[in-house]
Amino acid sequence: VQLVESGGGLVQAGGSLRLSCAASGNILRINAMGWYRQAPGTPGKQRDLVASFTGVGTAHYADSVKDRFTISRDNDKNTVYLQMNSLKPEDTAFYYCKYRDYLGDSWGQGTQVTVSS
Repeated sequence: VQLVESGGGLVQAGGSLRLSCAASGNILRINAMGWYRQAPGTPGKQRDLVASFTGVGTAHYADSVKDRFTISRDNDKNTVYLQMNSLKPEDTAFYYCKYRDYLGDSWGQGTQVTVSS
């Protein structure tokens, strides 16, 4: 499965961005997709969950983004979105899309989000 993220950029604190992740390839009906992030300058650090859908479609959010970020998906387009509102400087990171099914995980190349204060 190939994943292509888009929508990152530079935004002022309090602003909004919408990330998109388009999946292609052998996409199974039962899958989980979500967004993770990694702060710049931390290459050895594990990517942190931001928001994700489980295989049955339940959404989960990190406590730090609840009530500010919303994950959604368009199954016809095999695309997952992350609407990010009320952005804070601490949201600055590389954001990665992940796809998971019983065969394993796939990651996108990442998109950078920078929030200025």
